[in-house]
Order: sequence, then C-alpha cells, then structure tokens
Amino acid sequence: MQFIFSRTTITAVATQGRYGSSDWLSSYLLMFSDTGHNWKQYRQEDSIGSFPGNSNADSVVQYKLQQPAIARFLRLIPLDWNPSGRIGLRLETYGCPYTSDVVSLDGGSSGLVYRLSPVPRRASREAISLKFKTLRNSGTLLHADGEGALGLSLELERGKLLLKLNSGRISSSEPRLLASLGSLLDDQHWHHVAVERRSSHLNLTVDKHTERVQMPAEFSHWDIHSQKPEVSKRNFHGCLENLLFNELNLIDLAKHKDHHVTVGNVTFSCAESLSVAVTFPGPQSFLQLPGAAGASSSEGVSVGFQFRTWNKAGLLLTFELPQEGGVVWLYLSEARLRLQIHKAGRALLELTRGSALNDGQWHAVELNSRRGHVTIAVDEEGGGVAHASHSVTTGNHLFFGGKKDSQECKNPFNIFQGCMRLLSVDNQPVDLMKVQQRLLGNYSHLQIDMCGIIDRCSPSRCEHGGRCSQSWTGFHCNCSESGYSGATCHSSVYQQSCEAYKHNGNTSGHFYIDVDGSGPIKPQLVYCNMTEENTWMVIQHNNTELTRVRPSPGVNQHSVQFDYSTEEEQLLAAISQSEHCEQELSYHCKKSQGSPFSWWLGGPGPGLVQTYWGGAHPGSQQCVCGLQGDCVDPQHYCNCDADRMDWAEDSGLLTHEESLPVRSLVLGDIQRPGSEAAYRVGPLRCHGDENFWNAAFFDKETSYLHFPTFHGELSADISFLFKTTASSGVFLENLGIKDFIRIELSSSTRVLFSFDVGNGPLEVRVDSSVPLNDNRWHRVRAERNVKEASLRLDELPVATQEAPADGHFHLQLNSQLFIGGTASRQKGFRGCIRSLQLNGVTLDLEERAKITPGVRAGCPGHCSSYGSLCQNQGRCVERDNSFHCDCGLSAYTGVFCHTEVSASFKSETSVSYTFKENPYELSRNSSSLPSSIYSDMTLRGENVTLSFRTNQSPALLLYVSSYYREYLALLINKHGEEAFILKGSRLCFQVLWGMTKMDLYREGKDSIM
Repeated sequence: MQFIFSRTTITAVATQGRYGSSDWLSSYLLMFSDTGHNWKQYRQEDSIGSFPGNSNADSVVQYKLQQPAIARFLRLIPLDWNPSGRIGLRLETYGCPYTSDVVSLDGGSSGLVYRLSPVPRRASREAISLKFKTLRNSGTLLHADGEGALGLSLELERGKLLLKLNSGRISSSEPRLLASLGSLLDDQHWHHVAVERRSSHLNLTVDKHTERVQMPAEFSHWDIHSQKPEVSKRNFHGCLENLLFNELNLIDLAKHKDHHVTVGNVTFSCAESLSVAVTFPGPQSFLQLPGAAGASSSEGVSVGFQFRTWNKAGLLLTFELPQEGGVVWLYLSEARLRLQIHKAGRALLELTRGSALNDGQWHAVELNSRRGHVTIAVDEEGGGVAHASHSVTTGNHLFFGGKKDSQECKNPFNIFQGCMRLLSVDNQPVDLMKVQQRLLGNYSHLQIDMCGIIDRCSPSRCEHGGRCSQSWTGFHCNCSESGYSGATCHSSVYQQSCEAYKHNGNTSGHFYIDVDGSGPIKPQLVYCNMTEENTWMVIQHNNTELTRVRPSPGVNQHSVQFDYSTEEEQLLAAISQSEHCEQELSYHCKKSQGSPFSWWLGGPGPGLVQTYWGGAHPGSQQCVCGLQGDCVDPQHYCNCDADRMDWAEDSGLLTHEESLPVRSLVLGDIQRPGSEAAYRVGPLRCHGDENFWNAAFFDKETSYLHFPTFHGELSADISFLFKTTASSGVFLENLGIKDFIRIELSSSTRVLFSFDVGNGPLEVRVDSSVPLNDNRWHRVRAERNVKEASLRLDELPVATQEAPADGHFHLQLNSQLFIGGTASRQKGFRGCIRSLQLNGVTLDLEERAKITPGVRAGCPGHCSSYGSLCQNQGRCVERDNSFHCDCGLSAYTGVFCHTEVSASFKSETSVSYTFKENPYELSRNSSSLPSSIYSDMTLRGENVTLSFRTNQSPALLLYVSSYYREYLALLINKHGEEAFILKGSRLCFQVLWGMTKMDLYREGKDSIM
C-alpha cells in the first residue's frame, strides 16, 4: 500500500482495522521515499524493522517515530494479520509540511562561496548545518577558511564523512583528521550534517550521531569568525539542502543574488539520476533474466553490474553454456572475485580478481567473452583485469545472486546477501522496474528499488578499542589486545586492585589492574607486593634512585620532573580507590637549605606547590624533625635549614592523598660554593581497596537498599559477591514501564539473570552442583549487551543467551534500583552482598546501610570462604573488612604462609632452642634468662615437622633432650638411612626408614610415628 502527499516531516503513524470486520494488521513495515523510487525502510533504534499493529478492528495503535522521517511517499508493507480475517487497514500519519532550499552541484565548476563582512561580530557559538544526498562515495562537501590560512573541510571518503583541519602555510602538509562519522552516505538519501563551535571544541553531527572534537593546541588561536563557508568546486556531485551558517540561509541568499554569495554554475533544484537497486536478503533470493538473444549470443557474452555486500562469499552470477554443456560460476570467495567454468564436474577455467570486496562499497564487475577470449574486470581502474583463452556463450537464462536448486543443478557456493544495481546484458541496461512488474524475467524474495544494506559497525558497538567486523546479518568484535572480553569487549579481564588479586590466591608480582572495571579508564601495569600484612600496589616513576646534585655555573635551581608508568586518570583513580597511599621524599643536604629555597609539586595534573616535607603536615612548612622537636638546630623546623657543612637529612613519608603523587621537585640553594644536595622520591605505594570489602547484611526478607536508576541502555555489567543461608531471594531489581532487569537466587543451587528490553522476558541461568546457601562467598558476574546476555557464577562455565537478530536493544528503566529486595517487597534476600559494581561503578552499600533500617553495614565471616588460602597450618584470623593468615604456628611465612622458613648449615654448626628450662639450673644461675617460647604453658604433647636436603652421612638432623635425661635424636646413619632414636626412663628403641619429610608426634612419655 502506497500513499502520496506533499513533502512532510512525519512524526507518527496510527493504524486501525477495517470497520465492523475481522480484518486488521498485526505487524507491518514502513518505507519512505522522496521520489517514488529508491525506497528506504524505517528502522527504530537502527535495528527494529517491523512495527506492532492491531489486535482488533476498532482500537487505534499509534507509533511515534524516534527520528522523524521526511518524505513525499510512504509505503506500508503488511507482514502479519488476523488469521481469521484478511488484511484491513485505516492509516493516519502525523507531521507537518517541510520546506527547503535546494541546490544541485555537478562535481565540476559549480559551487557557492560565501564571504563574511570585513568586521564580523564575535560570537561564543557558531554553527554550519546542511543536508546532502549523492550517489558518489567521495567528494568535498564544504570548506571553511579561517585566520592564518587555517581551514576546516567536510569531505566524503568511501561513504564516510570526514572533518579535517587544514594548514595552508605549507602546501605539502597533510590535513589533520579530526573526526570521522557516518557510513554508506552515498545511498541517494538525505543526510543531515552540522558543525558547531563552542569555545575550544567542535561538535560534529551526522544524522543522529554526534562526536565532540577537541581542537588541537597548536590551532588554539584559530578564529572561526573570519571564515567563509565554501562548497568545493572540485569533487562533490549531488544536492545540498538548507545550507545554514549561524541560521543564515546561504542558498536563499544565492537565489536572491546577495553580494556576499558568489554562485558558479548551479541549479536550484535537485536533478536526481534514476538508479534502481535490488536487495538479495536471504537464501531464497535470486533474479532470473533472459540470456543474450540472436546472433550476438553465439559470438559471446557481455554482462555488467555493480554490487555491495559485507559478506566474504556468495554467488553473484551463473548461467549454462549451451554448446559446451558446462556451467559458468561468478562468485565471491575470501572477498575476491572468482570465475569458474565447470564441465562434467571439473573446472576447465578459473580466474581471480580484486580483493577486500566485502567492504560495503559499490564495486563494478564486467564479464566479457568474444572470439574465444574471456575477461573479468573489477572497478576498472583499481580492481584490474583477468583474462584467459576460452569461449563463453550464454544459455536461455542468467541467474543473479542465486539460483533455485534442482536435482540437476545445485548451488555449490554460499548465497549472496547484498545489493546490485546498473545491471546490463550485451551492453543493454536491465529495467528492474519491469522485473518488479513481472514483465521481464523472474525473481524470488527480492527487495526491488531499494538497497537494504546496514552498517552495523558505524557507530561501532565494540567498546574499549575492540575491532568491529561484520557480515550481512551481524557483527563481531575482536577483543584481542584490548584487555576486555565479551561479545562487545565490555568486561575487563583484569582485577580492579592488588587486593583482589591477593584473594584469588596470587603472590607478589606485576599485574594489570583495571580500577573502574568496564569503565573508560584503561588497565595499568603495577607491581603488587603481597609479602607484608597489607597488600601494596607500587607504581614506579622515572627516577626512584638517590640522586646527587652539585653546583653548576650559571644554574640557580635544579628542577626534576617525575613521569609515572601510568596515565593521569589511571593514577588518580588508583589513589582515590585505595585506603592509604604514601610516597617517600628524602632531601639530603650539605650547606644547602630547604625552605624557602626548595619545594615540590604534587597532586592532580601538574600539581600544586608544596612547602612541607616527608612526615610533616600540609601547609606546615616543616619537616618531621620539627614536629618531633629533634632537629639538629632547635631554632629551625628542618635539619637542612641549619645550613651546616656536615651532611644532614630530612626524610619521611608523604601520606596526604590530595598531595600525591609527587610531580616535580625544585632545589634552589645549590649555587653557593660548597653546597651539595641529594634527593630521592620513592615510588607511589598504596594499600587497601575500599570497594572490595564494601558490604551490607540484610537480616530480613523485607529489608532492602535503594539507589538511583541504573543506566545501562546498550551495555550493562553487574558483579558482586554474596553469602547466605537462605535458599532464595532477589539480589537486585530495577524496573521500567515495560523493561526490567533482575538477578536472583531462585533456588539453593541456581542463580537467575532475567531482563526485558522490549522483546519479551529473557532468562539466563547457572546451576551449581553444590548448595549456594552454605554461608560462603560466591561471585556473580552478569552482562547484557546488544548481542547477548551472559551469567557466570564462581568459576563455573559461562551461560549465554543470544539477543534477537532484529529486535529492541535499548534497556529503558525509570524506577529506583533495589538491592536485596524488590519494589513489591517480596522474595527479599537474607544474607550479605559485597563489592557490588554496576558498569564499573561501586555502589557504597555500607554508607547507605547506616541510614536504612533492617540493613547493617559490613559483613564479617571471611575465613569461611578464604581460610583455605592459609597454607601449611597457617591460621585464618578474622578482620572487619578482610582476613589475615597467622603463620606463628607454621614453619612457613608470607601472606598465605606459603614461603618456607629454611636455613643452610655448614659442618659443625647448629641452632639451639630452649623449650623448657631446668628449674634447678635456673636457681643456680639467676643470670640465665629463660628463652622458652612456651614458658607459660604446660604441654601434653609436641608436633615436629621438618624437611631436609643433604649429601652428608652420617649427620644429626634433630636432637631433643630434657633434664630428666631423656632424649630424642633424628639422624642419618652411615648407610644414608634416616634413623629415629628415643630414650626414656622406661623406653629405648631405634627405627630406620627412607623418607625425606617426616612428621613426629609425642604424647606423654610414649611416642608414635
């Protein structure tokens, strides 16, 4: 059904069934056109093609268009209707008349030049806007000159719009690319472009996508006020509409011959060349045309066409050879054009031409065969020509894009999905409108008079630098080397802190940390020191060594800059996320005073001037000795201020995060004879992760926390840890009018992730083989993007659910975000939730829990989950927001008691421990202080564990004696065998065995092994 009206901005459509009947549409497509040809399908959200219709004949269903359509022709294509009736429709459109001024440019000498007044009025905002349509994929749309021979240009290149900055001072200098937007802009449809200047940045808009561009610093003096918008006289071939400069209609001025506008060979109408395209959308699509007729058919064949596609493979053309009994196949393989001639199952001839032909651009193909010579050509100039000696003639039919399979002939190649145009046979153009009217040839499942190609990579849905590639039906993100994973490279593969790496069981080393997870800050490489009780993140800079400074002629100050191994936003985010940060600052001096001659800069950006030194307080202008009152000269607050000929030192730790990191250091008193100084600025060290332990305890099913609406329209990732003894409960819920997102423990062994973005509810579930209500920490990671949804529980395999290929993908929520419960206060969660992050942002559960009844801040009991990390009899000790491995009863040390405590013994050396002193000996020698580590205990047994390695025998490994004249000896005899000897008042025996690690246990006076 087609409707014609004056050019209108259409904002909404409404449908209704036939009055008093059972006839109505339940689903349909909308197509628009300005000319009655070259139709374009209207798509919501760049994906949804179909519109929901009616469910009865009387109700009115209105659909507002997210982007208004400007057109003279509207086509409604029914997709589905009431199965008990027929197609019935009452249609109403909403909008307003659209008026415009148009100019047509021929790509040669035509153009417009607008010159500003000699003294233009300065403005804080200036803008250029226009609409254009063209069939050519390259050409300069507009050029604007500025001061100092600088200029901006808008250029089409391979169907994309580029914003370039030109410097005319050097004729050979290449323009600087500022932005690239849009794709497939050579589709002969109107496209809107706007360039807006606001102070030091530009906003470039192409259709509905905008990119903000920061003007380069070297062009900061450029003044757009003295520019002149100029349509290029060189390349662009097409039409411009409503060309505005600061709301001034330049085309209207040209029509009225305004003296500011120079006009060259233009027409004030849009003369469009008719180019009818055809779309091959699926496996059943083909176009059948009659072959060459008459005498020319026996002399050879000449077939030409243009195509565009994203697929690497597909059949373009096939026909039979009536005389030879063979078949000609012209197809794409690995994005190259191949010609094969088959006969009796074998290839008689094969030619290959072109490359990268799946780039979405139009490519021209010519197949010619004359006088026993066959030639294929691609894109004339760029594609090249391949030829061979072979005679080719056509049969009765030519098949484009595919062929209906039969028993006699099946398509051995992939189907073609793409567009074709400008078809010709024997140099005669094919009228595709006659094909559509069934007056010429035959076809199946084609879309004639439109090209339905979509660029799914513009704008790219791949995040964090992922590389986008596509086919006709979908796109793929290559996330390698990006540091992110998932269908759209959304989720970071790295932990967010050294603390998180530690609790995964890692030991000290270099690690990439991503402080904001899926956020915009890139991962950074740091060193994680896990040898101490606190886990330290260490960020190096370019000079952490003690550096000496001596006087230099003519140099009054020595200044040094410190460049860190991470970028600015990474550095500041790491500091703000940590519980404590510090940096050592040492100043060594010899006849070289500190304040006021020396200072340092620290904090964000270039840093602020700081006049206090390590260990002191900001603004105090002191050193640590001044605070403690122990400076070498009590009249000064720093050792170096005493100005002595001896070396002195002012050293300490800087711990105020607002002043970190140290950016630069200035030493001023170094020019006097005899003056010397040295400095050391250590690496930045931080420990603790305020996000990792942020937790809340929900003690009732009706308790919950609420936060502002979660905004994850296109990509949403949610991660948290939980522990509970309950068998079910909702962790998180956020609702919209129809859309929602929810994560819940649906049973004691199942976590369920459900959501709806307009295509109906979808669920992703993960089942565990062990109960999840075991009061141990479990980690949940859920992600939803335009391609798929995924859910991961602990280290179980990831469960995924693909998104509909042609469905809604914007998640639209408007209610509050509920944590630990739902809006209906049903199915609430009882237990602990920790480290909850949404799109890389940690929600402060503890702060919100402090003011919420029924919820407590924090959650103890970490040893039940992390106690297994304490190895070798290390004991897990609870803390408020972490745990600690106590290695006091273990022969191991380290953060997880994993580093063995060992010693190397030379001949005739030993180590002695006194476990229980002889009371008689103590009374005789009061100067002998007891060294007993069990001096206040009475033990009923002892455990001894040891490992050894030696090449000596005999050798004594262990000897234990008591004042009761009992002893225990562990030795290696002369045969290299281990021996255990124990002598007591009633017991003496010896045992031999062949172990290299042993455990001994003694209880009372009897011993067992």
